[in-house]
Amino acid sequence: MLGISVYLQERIEEEKIRRFYEAGFRSLFTSLHIPEEDASAYRTKLQLLGSIASALEMELIADISTASMEKLDLDWNTAETVLDWGLTGLRIDYGIEDDVIVRLSQKMKVALNASTLTEEQLQRLIEAGLRTTHTEVWHNFYPRPETGLALSDFLAKNLLFQTYGLKVQAFIPGDRNLRGPLHQGLPTLEQHREYGTFAAFTELKAYNVDKVLIGDPDVTDEALMQLKDSSNTITLRAEPYGELTEAHRLLEKGTHNRPDRARDVIRSEESRMSGMFQDVEVLPFNCIKRNKGSVTIDNNLYMRYKGEIQITRSNLPQDDKVNVIGQIVPEDVPLLNYIEGSKHFRNIWV
Repeated sequence: MLGISVYLQERIEEEKIRRFYEAGFRSLFTSLHIPEEDASAYRTKLQLLGSIASALEMELIADISTASMEKLDLDWNTAETVLDWGLTGLRIDYGIEDDVIVRLSQKMKVALNASTLTEEQLQRLIEAGLRTTHTEVWHNFYPRPETGLALSDFLAKNLLFQTYGLKVQAFIPGDRNLRGPLHQGLPTLEQHREYGTFAAFTELKAYNVDKVLIGDPDVTDEALMQLKDSSNTITLRAEPYGELTEAHRLLEKGTHNRPDRARDVIRSEESRMSGMFQDVEVLPFNCIKRNKGSVTIDNNLYMRYKGEIQITRSNLPQDDKVNVIGQIVPEDVPLLNYIEGSKHFRNIWV
């Protein structure tokens, strides 16, 4: 499941939420760390967000603490009141008693904090009657660079939680209107701070993460298109070199990697099978060193390979027989790892 984050410090934009809904997003997250002077306004905004979520049949999970409960004129005995506001669950931080968590899990979705939840506590909760079908484990996002999780620790925790039948959630960064005050992205994994939104999503899905939410408030139209099409294709943003040609247009339309996956390059199956370049001169042009993510076409000098379109998986040397016609943007280069044999892919020229 895909989701977005909506922050109550900002204006609630129903149009933006609907934009994500139409792209297949079904989860909303908000944080209820409420300034004392704004408690009433936050409650009104939360109820507005809940009404939008209910109308769209989207889940709405709020990160909440005891202090936030009090500012909403609630306590843990009346927490289920938020269900009447359109919320479907609560993300519960450390410090909440086990019996409260168990009771809430009987009435709503409960998201436990992956950073603080231990196997011992999880076993204790299950023995006390935790409804695991209503329970998920959510990771934090990390605004400060260098503080995000290491991949090895992340995977180990996920394996533990999923062994107990719990779904796992993680955050990825957006690529527009990054949340302040640092504006450095809101990923769970530190390595994703340098990734594009879609590349981070694709990697988390490859690691069997059940639910992926964008931590920042928004993404570009290009990133949203990549996410919307993710079930059918991997869309890569690329900078073209020279004027757009038939090779560029084929990649824009979409093509498949050959089923016999090459080590060093992604090979467009259709570029040669279609015969589209059979009677066309492909003169040598821009025969430069091929950095990882170079988009290339074999020219006349490669004889029967003339017209084969490739994307390089690694740095390759200059070759007079190979024209470099574009370059995948750095944020999308990690996606090359996930274009397996026979996988459909396409380029957006930016």
